[in-house]
Amino acid sequence: MFQFGLEKLLKNKEQLANLKTKKVSLLANPASVNQNLKHSIDLLFEAGIELSSCFGPQHGMKGEKQDNMIESDDYQDPKYKIPVFSLYGEYRKPTEAMLDSFDVLLIDLQDVGNRIYTYIATLVYLMDACEIKGKEIIVLDRPNPAGRPVEGLSLNMDYETFVGTVPTPMRNGLTLGEHALWYKKFKNYQLKLTVIGCDNYDINKEPWPQQVSWINPSPNLPRHSGVYSYAGTVLIEGSTVSEGRGTTTPLELFGAPDIDGEQVIKKMQQLNEKWLSGCILRPCYFEPTFQKHTHKLCSGFQIHNDHPKYSVDSFMPFRLVSLAFKAVRLLYPDYNLWIQPPYEYEEKLMPIDILSGSSFLREWVDDNNASVADLESELSKDESAWRASSKEFHIY
Repeated sequence: MFQFGLEKLLKNKEQLANLKTKKVSLLANPASVNQNLKHSIDLLFEAGIELSSCFGPQHGMKGEKQDNMIESDDYQDPKYKIPVFSLYGEYRKPTEAMLDSFDVLLIDLQDVGNRIYTYIATLVYLMDACEIKGKEIIVLDRPNPAGRPVEGLSLNMDYETFVGTVPTPMRNGLTLGEHALWYKKFKNYQLKLTVIGCDNYDINKEPWPQQVSWINPSPNLPRHSGVYSYAGTVLIEGSTVSEGRGTTTPLELFGAPDIDGEQVIKKMQQLNEKWLSGCILRPCYFEPTFQKHTHKLCSGFQIHNDHPKYSVDSFMPFRLVSLAFKAVRLLYPDYNLWIQPPYEYEEKLMPIDILSGSSFLREWVDDNNASVADLESELSKDESAWRASSKEFHIY
């Protein structure tokens, strides 16, 4: 029977007894629950682990911040009267005072297997700090709902920001626990790190176990289908096109008031129909209620991977959205496609560059002489290298 890492810990009397002798903190968010949907903070206290503090990532420990790039404050938990420190507010890296609040940090976060998802940055910043301070980390692992596929350009570290802290492709194919193991070796750390893996989890056959409820790990990923598309649709944040924030299907849409969605799809098909495999693009109209193009009718398309034609092996969202950008540029040569900084605490670098990993994608889109083969060559190189170097950290 499938079990989360959290559930395995709670059944291990020896590990629980050891934790009861130490100051223990917890990094969590609303998706940090067991299969009966009870939160890890409550389960740990019930098991006799009297937490000394908690940490919240972007969107808050309680997931209360509904929009992007909205900071959270520190506060006292009203039930347990312990400090809850925000790692997406005044500080994104833990301070000395925060680190002094624990000996052991439990990390119980639902990740989505993507380099730019800021839980990766929070993980590595905590690992950096705990390595220096001699603190222990235990990752309570959870499934990667995007599965094993690897896709996207690797981060050029000249473009390192909070939405890209490690030189991996966009879609990394790892669980958070596997990512922690990789990062420890990548940095050659001596950090005391334990990963309590999921039981009976087959990431290749069933990336998200059927019997497990979906709790959105951040407000704009309310559906599995958004997670599958995310490695591509998150790129749209760096453009003037809407990714569907302000609608009921965020990160599954591509559209704007001044483009023709049907024509964009036709141009994409002409450029490389293979990059549209494993899904259906449905021409549609939508009107965002907030963020880009608020209350304006947008023409575009919805990416449907909630359909029998969905194939985890052939669906390539990074390529698909890259092709959509290219189609817009060719159809509308003077289109104001890229938003300008600042974005996610970065004041100078272009948002599309820090999201995609470098200036390569933007320059490829804007160069009328650049071919699909040029981007495919760069992608294949980065993806092959990552598959080879990350495989040893697979625990499923």
